Amino acid sequence: MRGRYPSTGLSYAFGPGPVTPAVKALLIANIAAFVVTFFQQQLLITFGLQPKAVLEHGAIWQIVTYMFMHGNLSHVFFNMLTLWLIGTELERMWGTKYFSKFYAFCGLGAGLTQILLGFIPGPIGAQFYNQSTIGASGAIFGLLLAFALYFPTRPFLVFFIFPVQARYLVMILGGISLLFALGGGGGVAHTAHLGGLAAGYLYLKGKRLNILSEIQYRYLKWRINRMRKKFDVYSGGRGDDVNRRVH
Repeated sequence: MRGRYPSTGLSYAFGPGPVTPAVKALLIANIAAFVVTFFQQQLLITFGLQPKAVLEHGAIWQIVTYMFMHGNLSHVFFNMLTLWLIGTELERMWGTKYFSKFYAFCGLGAGLTQILLGFIPGPIGAQFYNQSTIGASGAIFGLLLAFALYFPTRPFLVFFIFPVQARYLVMILGGISLLFALGGGGGVAHTAHLGGLAAGYLYLKGKRLNILSEIQYRYLKWRINRMRKKFDVYSGGRGDDVNRRVH
């Protein structure tokens, strides 16, 4: 018996499928933190990232906790929506351990960017040094960069209407963040977005080049050369050279 409506051979789905473990944990943590801070606004100051508090008062925890703080409903909603849409697929491809490390690295990189900018002389540096940064946007921007590198032609529906390929979307978002950062920010930490992008790129680039092994190799080479000088090591010479010294 045929169905009432003939099949067109097309199917539609929204979202990346079942949520993965790390993304699920991040969603719960961020939403729970938002609910708590909604009723206890002073916690945004305690757990948001302020370079002055970190450097002068030892509030080291802020470099991590700021990623779970959000100022309003739209802020947390769009960050968590993006985390779910792209983070689930990246974690499914990478595995939970690699995904978690990458997310943390991008978030920490975005936070460190805010702290380093506080050392700029003059009023610009003072602005970064005293202001508080909250939100997972820096880590989310790192995920966007990774998604664009792995799935460059995957379309995103901007405003749920206009399809834009992932690579172009990241370019547009990065350009907007740079433009607003140069213009003062407008109350949004666009420099943290750029820091998250840069951290994500460095992490992925470093993994491809195996930068840790390269550093270890350079360090061992330096140690060997130092030992040669210290112990008077000479190479080469003739086999019958009795004055040749090898120690």
